[in-house]
Amino acid sequence: MENQVDIENDGGMIEEEKFDLERNFSTISESGSIRVPLLKSKSRVNNTSQIAIVGANVYPIESLDYDIVENDLFKQDWRSRKKVEIFQYIFLKWTLVLLIGLSTGLVGFFNNIGVENIAGFKLLLTSNLMLDGKYFQAFAAFAGCNVFFATCAAALCAFIAPAAAGSGIPEVKAYLNGIDAHSILAPSTLLVKIFGSILGVSAGFVVGKEGPMVHTGACIANLLGQGGSRKYHLTWKWLKYFKNDRDRRDLITCGAAAGVAAAFRAPVGGVLFALEEIASWWRSALLWRTFFTTAIVAMVLRSLIQFCRGGNCGLFGQGGLIMFDVNSGVSNYNTIDVLALIFIGVLGGLLGSLYNYLVDKVLRTYAVINERGPAFKILLVMSVSILTSCCSYGLPWFAGCIPCPVGLEEKCPTIGRSGNYKNFQCPAGHYNDLASLFLNTNDDAIRNLFSSNNSNEFHISTLLIFFAGVYCLGIITYGIAIPSGLFIPVILAGASYGRIFGRALGSLSNLNVGLFSLLGAASFLGGTMRMTVSICVILLELTNNLLMLPLVMLVLLISKTVADIFNKGVYDQIVKMKGLPFLEAHAEPFMRNLVAGDVCSGPLLSFSGVEKVGNIVHALKYTRHNGFPVIDEPPFSETPELCGLVLRSHLLVLLNGKKFTKQRVLSASNILSRFHAFDFAKPGSGKGLKFEDLVITEEEMEMYIDLHPITNTSPYTVVETMSLAKAAILFRQLGLRHLCVVPKKTGRAPIVGILTRHDFMHEHISNLYPHLVPHK
Repeated sequence: MENQVDIENDGGMIEEEKFDLERNFSTISESGSIRVPLLKSKSRVNNTSQIAIVGANVYPIESLDYDIVENDLFKQDWRSRKKVEIFQYIFLKWTLVLLIGLSTGLVGFFNNIGVENIAGFKLLLTSNLMLDGKYFQAFAAFAGCNVFFATCAAALCAFIAPAAAGSGIPEVKAYLNGIDAHSILAPSTLLVKIFGSILGVSAGFVVGKEGPMVHTGACIANLLGQGGSRKYHLTWKWLKYFKNDRDRRDLITCGAAAGVAAAFRAPVGGVLFALEEIASWWRSALLWRTFFTTAIVAMVLRSLIQFCRGGNCGLFGQGGLIMFDVNSGVSNYNTIDVLALIFIGVLGGLLGSLYNYLVDKVLRTYAVINERGPAFKILLVMSVSILTSCCSYGLPWFAGCIPCPVGLEEKCPTIGRSGNYKNFQCPAGHYNDLASLFLNTNDDAIRNLFSSNNSNEFHISTLLIFFAGVYCLGIITYGIAIPSGLFIPVILAGASYGRIFGRALGSLSNLNVGLFSLLGAASFLGGTMRMTVSICVILLELTNNLLMLPLVMLVLLISKTVADIFNKGVYDQIVKMKGLPFLEAHAEPFMRNLVAGDVCSGPLLSFSGVEKVGNIVHALKYTRHNGFPVIDEPPFSETPELCGLVLRSHLLVLLNGKKFTKQRVLSASNILSRFHAFDFAKPGSGKGLKFEDLVITEEEMEMYIDLHPITNTSPYTVVETMSLAKAAILFRQLGLRHLCVVPKKTGRAPIVGILTRHDFMHEHISNLYPHLVPHK
């Protein structure tokens, strides 16, 4: 990490860079020089929250430029656009949304086929060996397959794409909040996410593929929204319109919603999940596009599932996309049911908050192990795999054999990989209920728990053992170096204790055990995820039972309210633990005691409207700033005034073009004729122009360049006396990277400082005002 500590954020600067700048600029003449820093206090230097954990490695963090840069080049481009070009842009945007839906639907279907067939082969092999009485060989085959699949998944994550580990939902959530982290949406991450998720779920881990599908959908959207690739000669003229963070953000939001729709076959739930949990910024046009995307996903999945019903997809069963039909259950409920529901909601909140607490502790422990290198990551995955295999195969031996119910339509015991009645070691006509849960795919286990055909199918002791096993395994599994989701472990654990309540109430309740399982799953989801609307709709779309709407709503509200007393949602905790500088929708109470001018980082560097090339080169070389104020002075203006803000990336392109003048004069016309707005567009996942790529001679260093054509003349500004709470909400809702702070009174420099994302972080403010900021 030694080479990471000097990473700079958007506007602040660390101490070493500050002294280098003061030394280098102390001899620069007043004319055309960079002004004396306006903020000289060393305590104002922001050196917090500049690196974060992505995967298991530490990387620099920057912000995304969601704000439109309205400079002269941008205005010239918009004025020159014809109606046909505007139509092309709109048409292509809808086309990309369509492609995101199609691609995500196909990937979701491919994931399910992969899991069903790979896990199905493993379970069939184990079952056949057990039927022959070869119990030791059956365990060796079961555990050996699990370790092999787990090792392959871990190797992909450890060596190819560390950012693919985990669910990816916290990273996507952070990206849509404006945080640009290393490789979280790269093509390599996409490939490892797909194949690693298939192998990880097939390895029998208590994880789901739903969280990774959200990350997968976002990666697909990012790949399609790159705006072409010069490296591979994919630079179609129309694609240039998407070389900006704002359009990519919209497409990635659609991709995340498509991922949920593909994972749960819940198109409306996908839209609401993106709105409630993922996206930090929303508008009506985005609602239409996400809805269109998820509708396409649903159509693709429905068509492919119908194709597979004819036995054309190997061991792929009745969909495998966790469509749990509990519509057969009667939804009439009495007072006892409502009281039981309230208790389930409270229990879900308590268990969910404890689950989040333990997941946080385990993640911090695993981070220490994973930092030691790829070999330790793989060893950790193998250890958890062996433990999971021992539990899944060993615990059913403690369960007794149950006689098969009379009058069943399906075979009992079940012959094959799935079904409600696993034979395990039982004699003919009997089944092992605990094996029916552990020795199944996670989707089939949920389907068995939600089943209401036989209320006595699972003993209460069996459900208790399964709940304890899934609860603990889910905690210790999340955080290892494989793509893994939390939805399935949480649904499994919640459905287990929900069914226990249904069995305990018996004839006192009007609801069957399957519906109680659904309510238990809802309560645990509310206690861990802290979402209400989206989870409610997803569960209703999963189970095809709209009559349960009032009960699911109530249990989600109760569990979320109870859990919020103790800690935050699991994804919010992971974002914080990774060090991602996430901006919340609300401001902290202590921010109302401070004003914007109290936290501005310094020193502040600014340029003249026509600046000496050498000054710009020195500023780019010795700082990591991404935005610089441009101040016009006489003779270009009557008094010093803020012209706007210029971005580091735009300065690099301008310097590389070498449209310099020997005299300090305006030369905007030459620059406007030489450059096009798309020359300054942000590159995709490929690397853009860097400072090291510039070749500036000593003679050129003494020349001048006009910054007006690339200066954003309408940056967002706030007065220095605005409360920090109000500035924070404004910064977040507008999706800004820089917020200029201007003085309250005249007669001072036209800008006081620049607020960036890191200036609103708790760590930075607590360093400045420890007496005002409560300790976290």
